[in-house]
Amino acid sequence: MNLSHVLRQSARRFGDEIGFVWGDKTWTWKEVDARVDALCHVLAAQGVTKGDRVLVQSPNCNQMFETMFACFRMGAVWVPTNFRQTPPEVAYLAQSSGAVAIICHKDFGAHYAACREEARQLRVALAIGEASWAEDLDDLVAEHMGQPFAAADVEHDDPCWFFYTSGTTGRPKAGVLTHGQMGFVITNHLCDLMPGTSQKDASIVVAPLSHGAGIHQLVNTARSVKTVLPQSPGFDGDEIWSLVEKWQASNLFTVPTIVNMLVDDKAVDRYDRSSLRYMIYAGAPMYREDQKRALRTLGPVLVQYYGLGEVTGNITVLPPMLHSLEDGENAKIGSCGFERTGMQVSIQDAAGQERAPGETGEIAVCGPAVFAGYYNNDEANQKSFRNGWFLTGDLGHLDDEGFLYITGRASDMYISGGSNVYPREIEEKILEHPAVDEVAILGVPDPKWGEVGLAICTLNAELDQETLLSWLEGKVSRYKLPKTVLFWPELPKSAYGKISKKIIKEKLDALALMEDAS
Repeated sequence: MNLSHVLRQSARRFGDEIGFVWGDKTWTWKEVDARVDALCHVLAAQGVTKGDRVLVQSPNCNQMFETMFACFRMGAVWVPTNFRQTPPEVAYLAQSSGAVAIICHKDFGAHYAACREEARQLRVALAIGEASWAEDLDDLVAEHMGQPFAAADVEHDDPCWFFYTSGTTGRPKAGVLTHGQMGFVITNHLCDLMPGTSQKDASIVVAPLSHGAGIHQLVNTARSVKTVLPQSPGFDGDEIWSLVEKWQASNLFTVPTIVNMLVDDKAVDRYDRSSLRYMIYAGAPMYREDQKRALRTLGPVLVQYYGLGEVTGNITVLPPMLHSLEDGENAKIGSCGFERTGMQVSIQDAAGQERAPGETGEIAVCGPAVFAGYYNNDEANQKSFRNGWFLTGDLGHLDDEGFLYITGRASDMYISGGSNVYPREIEEKILEHPAVDEVAILGVPDPKWGEVGLAICTLNAELDQETLLSWLEGKVSRYKLPKTVLFWPELPKSAYGKISKKIIKEKLDALALMEDAS
């Protein structure tokens, strides 16, 4: 099935109901579907055909949502960027994807220019809004309104989306998502993340549609759930909670950092949020103390899933009933859940042998949600697949019941005095200190131990290194204790709202160079 058919179904069944909301503007399902048809005609008239890649550089807006379905309907490949990326970063995506068309928001002229310079194969350009360098997409769409567009015939393995990794190591890689794979993902998300979802529901978007939130809104469209975009370009807790009340929103997808911001926002108790059934978070495990605070404030609505972009979020799930507020015997504290429906997880050693429950190894996964591989990158594919398993690069272990516990990224682990240290465990403990808001631990070179831990914290009250390390004594083994603690006003985040150890390392390297120079 061509993925765009889920939009057509909503237009047929609930055509006059609101399907998309952005600020004070609304579009019915029929209107969204008609605009997607018109956009298909616009692109086809400029020579875009099945299999062509279409790069989209834009913040969240109705046009961003529509470009996804237009690409799917044409059999083209949607190549969305994270709008916070720099012009050179986006130009690399344009070049490496082989995109022949670019749809670029009017505010990103420098990105457009960089793409035209770097990606010489680009031959089609459209602007979202008035711009001097390309025709306005909306003007062209208006010319083709009312003209139906027949969806392209596609096979199960035909690509529909190049999902770029965040590039925590090296340059971003394009994960190839296919029509058949994403059909499974839709079913799986509805089954495991938000069962009982229907056209009576609404979903608030609080993350870029270019990545996980885009997958989430595709899933919502398959159940005719209205998508509600906040008007504010940045985080505005008051607006988000007011939209939950106004539209009686039942679900939203985000990352732990944003969950914390929503819970801590003063507006959380100002609006009626009784309609909210699923606050779905992914991208990183949620620290236990943050979980407890969210559960005390919001009630049993948290849904955690673990899954990389390459597996489109479909590895494990921890549903609301397993988000326990109490630290009792049956609470799966620290777990990111059990295997998603139709998926299989294996903990493997370096040779690919499965490890026993409780033993740490690399998390490997197989099943219909695994992507088709990296585009034009044989080296990465050879490293990432082994004996039919996709290797996540994450470390963890399974318990006897099959619940997964993530220890950290393989690249985060460091060896101190011959012992493996997994920062995640120590970070969890440090966050139990009431003065600590956020923490990141890295391994740094040490002449005696090989590597030692360096902890960087943000605080909400006064605290010094000696006090924190004394408090940690007895809570973790001595060899796991950080040797040094730094206190920063804030920790750098990636474009997806996650604490970025890559950026932290770059800042530390820059500080070291400055000290050497002085």
